Parts: sequence; C-alpha cells; structure tokens
Amino acid sequence: MSQCQNEPCATESPVVWHRPTPSNEAIASLVQDGRVHSRIYTDQSIFDLEMERIFHRSWIYIGHESEVPRAGDFQARRMGRTPVLMVRGRDAQVRELINSCRHRGATLVETESGNTKMLRCWYHGWVYDLTGALREVTEPGGYGPDFKPEEMGLTQVPRVASHRGFLFASLQPEGESLAEFLGGAASQFDMLVDASPTGEIFLDAGFNKTEYLGNWKLVGMDGYHPNFVHASVVAGWARNSESGIGSMHREDPFSDAALTLTRDYGHGHAMLDFRAQRLKSYSKHAAFLAKVPGGEKYVEDMHKAYGKDRAEMLISLSGDPHLGLFPNLQLIGNQVRIIVPIAPGVTQVLMSMVRFGGVSDEINTMRVRQHESFYGPAGSGSPDDAEIFERVQRGMQAEFNPWIEISRGMHREYIDTDGSVVGRITDEVPQRGQMKYWLQLMTNSAA
Repeated sequence: MSQCQNEPCATESPVVWHRPTPSNEAIASLVQDGRVHSRIYTDQSIFDLEMERIFHRSWIYIGHESEVPRAGDFQARRMGRTPVLMVRGRDAQVRELINSCRHRGATLVETESGNTKMLRCWYHGWVYDLTGALREVTEPGGYGPDFKPEEMGLTQVPRVASHRGFLFASLQPEGESLAEFLGGAASQFDMLVDASPTGEIFLDAGFNKTEYLGNWKLVGMDGYHPNFVHASVVAGWARNSESGIGSMHREDPFSDAALTLTRDYGHGHAMLDFRAQRLKSYSKHAAFLAKVPGGEKYVEDMHKAYGKDRAEMLISLSGDPHLGLFPNLQLIGNQVRIIVPIAPGVTQVLMSMVRFGGVSDEINTMRVRQHESFYGPAGSGSPDDAEIFERVQRGMQAEFNPWIEISRGMHREYIDTDGSVVGRITDEVPQRGQMKYWLQLMTNSAA
C-alpha cells in the first residue's frame, strides 16, 4: 500500500509532511523567489488552511450596496465556507448575517437573491426579523426559564466596512481597518465609480456565473496571456477599431512596447494599469461615444464634473481599473467579479455588469452588450479563460518537477512614487505580489 494514500507525498521537497495540516515551515518551502510549488493549487490541506487563515480572517468582499436597494432585499454570498446574507433592514441599514439558524443550523435562505419580510427557518419554523433578531419560536413551551430569545438572534458578521459602496466583511473580531487593508489600491475604485458623472454605479442588472475545474488563485491579473489565449479577440479589436472596445485598443495594449503596466499595491492587490495607454486613444473613443445616443452629453457632463484632464482619463478607461483585490474581488471591464473557492480544483466566478448613474439608457445598454460579448456565457473571453485554467489544473497534478515559474520581469521591476511595485504588462508582478501576501497570511507571519 502506498505510504502517500492518506497524506500528501513530498519526496521532491526537503520538508516531510506528517499531518493533514501542514506546518508553517512546510508552507514556506512551497514559495520561493520567482517560483511556487504546484501543491499550493492542488492540495486539500492547503485549501483547508486557506479557508481558515485567509477567508475566515481577512477582509472579504461581500457585495455592493446597490444590490439591496429596498428594505427586505438580500443577496446570499459566502465567506470561505461560511454562508452569509447581505440584507437591508427597514431602518435602511445593510447588515451581514450568518445564514444559519441558531436552533439546528439550517440555512434560512437558499435562493441567491430576493426580497423578504422576515427570515424563516424551514426546519422548525423559527422566525427572525431583518436585523437578525429572533421574533418567534414555534411551540415555545418546550423551553425552560433559562432560554433567552433575545440572545438567540442570527449571528452578525463581527466586522463590516464600506468603501465607495463596496461592502467588505471579516469574521475576525479585531484586525487592521479596511482602509489599511486596501492601502494604495483604494484610489483605483475611483476609476470605476467616477466613470459616472454623478459618482453613482449600480449592480442591479443581475449576474452571470461560471464554474471551472481549477484553483481560485488562477483568476489573477495576468497581462501576459491575452495575445495567446485571446489571440483572435485581440485581432478582432484591432480590425474593428471603430467599435467601443476597439477604440480603446487601437494599439496592442498587451505588448511590452505599450504604455500598459502591472502594479502590485501590497496585500495581494494588483492592477493591470491601462491609464496611459488608453489615454492615447481618447479622441478616437470620444468620437465613438458621440455616435451613441447620449454620448456627447456624457462627455460634456464628465468634463463639468471632473475637469478636462481627469474627465479624459476616466472616459478613456470607461470604468475599467482592471484591479484585483485579494482574495476575492476584481474590477475588470464592465463588471464586478467575485471569486468563490469551492474546492482545491473547483471555483465559481460571479460577474455583475456595472450600470452608470447619470447617463443615457443607450450607454448602459452598450456596456451590457460589450460585457456579454467577452464575459458572457457565449462570450469570446470567459470560456477561453475557464478552459486554460482547467488545463493548468490538470497539468499541475504532475508532481515530477512540480515548480511553477512566476519570475518574468523580476530583473526590471521597480518601486513607483506611490509605493507600488511596477513592471511591464507581460511581467508577473501581480503573481509575485499575490504569493507574497498569501504566504504571509498562511504562515501568520509579519509583513
């Protein structure tokens, strides 16, 4: 019988793993300068520890306040393995509640979203109000004098904070503030929200969901792959330069000769920085918008709201900071994306199209069509990504020479004036930044 049947084999590593939960030393041995061991993507014990030390301790993105505009609106989400509800109460406050009855643990809500007047457990009929307070216990005579309903409300997520309408939560009662966690990446939210002349965005168009047989960390900020994985799409943008997306990609933005950059903001947050590259195409993009009903007014309103220089930058980006917030949020294209780890080799991705406030319906409709064309279920981009992630996951099952290379651009990266680490668009700056913070959290070590 194989000695590796009940635990990971590590014959190629100097560290021997003797127990299901790997030691800090064993974890540290899996991340080296410019490369990582494939086990961090495939091993169940690593995944279990990620749930505990990352998703059950860090700030996790839950949703946007516009997803629950009315009293009783809710969204069911996950923080690692913990089911949670984002629900707006009659007092207009948005709360994060653990989606688990305090009686016998059943989930109260099974649908992904909706509106309700109360939260009722279908197992034994306990009823909670929208604040999570217990309001009704069926057959209450069965409980003695020590039973205190006021102490049996739904569990509140210990910490909740908001940045520009984006709601984050942490299951850890104490820790760094959300502002400290976001750091320099916080300002990049403005590139999305301020693409509206009124500074309003809405995630009320629903979302599409994809699931792939690969690890959650594969969904990264990678500027090296588009010219290969999405080669036909990039070529189509170049040919159709009069279209909305084509006008933003008149020149190849994924070439090292371009002005596009990669940025590591620390805390695992990373960005594909298209600002300088897209600003070069501002005139062409503005000309395209002029053909869309309401487009000229949009440009005019943006200039009034933000001034010429900032308005041109915001219009050029079209609400796309191309920002990844570790561990589960990405602001890419016309969407907000939530990454949901299910198992070491199973990941869900929720994609919500962003609607701008203060613009014409035609502009928002155009944004929906652009989102669908690349990221929709029949789009030209997301299926490619899911396929390549699955190929990567299958290839990483081989533990003969199991090291994954992430060294591209190490020799030429530099620290910018804002403190971010910068490389060229094809450099693996985001991957190294992610793995640096991943290792810090997984070994409970200082920065």
